Amino acid sequence: MHLPTTYFWLGLFSLCLMSCHSVTKDKQAPPPNVLFLAIDDLNTWLGCMDGHPNAKTPNLDRLAIRGTLFTNAHCQAPICGPSRASLMTGLRPSTTGIYGQISDNKIREADSLLTHVTFLPQYFQQAGYKTMGKGKLFHRFAPEGVFEERGGREGGFGPKPEKRFKYDPAWFGKPPGTQTDWGVYPARDEDMIDYQTAQWAIERLQQEHDRPFFLAAGFIRPHVPFYAPQKWFDLHPLDSIQLPPYLLDDQGDIPEISVQLHEILQMPTTEWAKEQDEWKAIVQAYLACISFVDHYVGQVLDALEASPYAENTVVVVWSDHGYHIGEKNRFAKHSLWEEATRVPLIFAGPGIGAKAVCDRPVELLDLYPTLLDLCGLAPNAQNEGKSIRPLLENPLIDWTKPAITTYGRNNHSVRSQQHRYIHFEDGSEEFYDHAQDPHEWNNLIQDSESSDSYSKWIEQLPRINKPWSPANSKGANAYLEAQRQRDVELGN
Repeated sequence: MHLPTTYFWLGLFSLCLMSCHSVTKDKQAPPPNVLFLAIDDLNTWLGCMDGHPNAKTPNLDRLAIRGTLFTNAHCQAPICGPSRASLMTGLRPSTTGIYGQISDNKIREADSLLTHVTFLPQYFQQAGYKTMGKGKLFHRFAPEGVFEERGGREGGFGPKPEKRFKYDPAWFGKPPGTQTDWGVYPARDEDMIDYQTAQWAIERLQQEHDRPFFLAAGFIRPHVPFYAPQKWFDLHPLDSIQLPPYLLDDQGDIPEISVQLHEILQMPTTEWAKEQDEWKAIVQAYLACISFVDHYVGQVLDALEASPYAENTVVVVWSDHGYHIGEKNRFAKHSLWEEATRVPLIFAGPGIGAKAVCDRPVELLDLYPTLLDLCGLAPNAQNEGKSIRPLLENPLIDWTKPAITTYGRNNHSVRSQQHRYIHFEDGSEEFYDHAQDPHEWNNLIQDSESSDSYSKWIEQLPRINKPWSPANSKGANAYLEAQRQRDVELGN
């Protein structure tokens, strides 16, 4: 007896479905790779962020088009060491006591909490990833054991031999300590540290890897000294340079502790730069350095796109903090104001929306849990940040979590979507409304109509404020050094 033809074909179809299901199950997509690109001292002067009219950043701009750009991202500390330590540990500076610069291999000594902390790349390594890193990732490079393949970092921040062109504190009778300077140097890109870092990362993307990888490259520019070859200065002719917004007496309404905290003795002031007719030259040099690093970040991105890993790699580009280029009478990071805390942050890759812009406040602290989330790894219970994957899926959702920046012990800035609230260790405060005052020129703390707006952010201040760890090096200015020394002397 023969089966009807209809039943025969239905049975065959069912067998095909089962076979296809088996093949699909056996060939599940591998976990995504991670390309982790850090840029030192880069503020928001990117074309895609409308940060400066003279900005030329075609490569970062095209990455933003490919993914999601966060326009209200903020660092945890406005100085390299504590900012990077926070991102890599997933813990706030106020939780660890790392408020200042710290040697990579002393991070674990800073606090007992950090004795067994799992740094971000290590977490991926423990999950089976191949971890590779080169350049400035922690304060210098990275503690021992963080990367399987250690590319290291060339010393210093500028090409060798070191030069001085425009500024040295000793020339003006100021305390030494800054690397701030600007000028055309060296003659070739090949003599720049970032050139070497880019080539190393490109070589790794051209290799065959037998497991998913976490590849990190840390670029130095635009960190001072603002040096780059001539062709990058030529992109920004001096007579075309526009100066950023500046109001000399805008700090007349801030508390005395804010004046002390934000005083950077060895850095040039905007008034000095105006007197010396150097402000445009400093802006030009900073823009030249940005265009230089944008080019070499672009070369790494090109290498990814030409590789077999193009479709299965999460890319994240971030800066450790912003930088004042004349705003607030300063050329420095080291502040709790917008120019120093706000950073570029771009995500692109599988599962991440393209041509998306998100203005919700996010933190660098959020990178650790977000990358775990995007790669399907279990959360790290120690992380104090929050995965921003929901914003990568829909940048317009409600988001009530603010961004908190800490500068020294118990000095915090709380940034919401519209406001900035600053609270100092002596109880002094500042409050700014970015809808009306994007340059933070008017401290509204005495404005009774604004009290309801900032009172809710007081509740967001960190409840833990660990003493300065003795593992920190000296503070960035006299006030912070006194604060650090006081904690050390008290045995805290």
